[in-house]
Amino acid sequence: MSNKSENNQESTIPTVSEGSNTLGDIRINHSVVASIVRLAALEVAGVTAVGGGFVDGIAEIFSKKGDERGVRVDEDEVGDYQIEIRVILRFGVELATVGNEIQQRIAEQIEKMTSKSVARVNVIIDGVRTIEEEKEAKDEWDEQAHVD
Repeated sequence: MSNKSENNQESTIPTVSEGSNTLGDIRINHSVVASIVRLAALEVAGVTAVGGGFVDGIAEIFSKKGDERGVRVDEDEVGDYQIEIRVILRFGVELATVGNEIQQRIAEQIEKMTSKSVARVNVIIDGVRTIEEEKEAKDEWDEQAHVD
């Protein structure tokens, strides 16, 4: 049985043993994995946004699209995840250190929550933002949210 569905948007969780009797397969949609990736990255100190600005990030939370902006999830030939994430970091942080922490946090959370291995986590830093710019973006979102 293949680890991928026909549309390449789901992966199968490996069972405890090949000979075990199971009730059926458990499949994880790649959009769920992308959500785990996004939330894990946002837990890292110094990360301002995933896949664009604050407003874009909030809009994505309510989006049901399979194509999640800022995060791409693929699987290699053995079924391990290959992840690409685009982030905006806070001005003044050490970019390489935060990027490394993002990679570690994502790999840990994906492996813990899905029981599948992560082969690669590519972090693309799309920009930096000051605290003032973060506040302006948040205020802009708040204003849009209150308009009827």
